[in-house]
Amino acid sequence: MHIQISIPKQTLYLFDDNFILLAEYAISTAANGVGCEKDSGCTPLGKHIVRAKIGADAPANTVFIGRRPTGEIFTPELMTEFPNRDWILTRILWLSGQEIGKNRLGNVDTMQRYIYIHGTPDSTQLGTIGSHGCVRMRNADIIQLFEQVPVGTTVDIQNA
Repeated sequence: MHIQISIPKQTLYLFDDNFILLAEYAISTAANGVGCEKDSGCTPLGKHIVRAKIGADAPANTVFIGRRPTGEIFTPELMTEFPNRDWILTRILWLSGQEIGKNRLGNVDTMQRYIYIHGTPDSTQLGTIGSHGCVRMRNADIIQLFEQVPVGTTVDIQNA
C-alpha cells in the first residue's frame, strides 16, 4: 500500500503495491500551509511512513487527546462545551518522516511534531485547508483507510 497526499487538491489517494488507485478521499491540511518546522502549525512535505496505528477498536467519533481515548464520544454538544479543542477522532495514523533534515530529526521531525492522519467532526469542511498541521478525514473514511494500511505504509505528502 502507498498513500499520496496532494496539498493543492486537498485529496488523499490510496494505491496498492502496483500503484493502482484504490480510493481517494477529501481531506483538510494545515491552515498555515506547508512546512516542516516544529511549532509551525504547518503540514510537512515529503516521504513519510505510518509509524503507529491508534484506535483500532474504538467506536466512531471516539475523542483522543495525547493519542489516548478520553472516554468521550464526539457530539455537537461536546463541541459547544469545548469550542477550542482540535478534535482528533475515531482513528489515528501517526506519521514519521523519512528524510533526515527535511522531516526527520532535529527541529523538523514529523513524529515529534505529532502529525497524524485522523478523523474529524463530520461538520468540518474538507477539501480545503483548516487543520493545525495534521491531515483530517471524515470518520467513515479514516476507518476504511485504517483497516487497509499496515504500519510501515509509505505516505508521500506533495505540494503538487
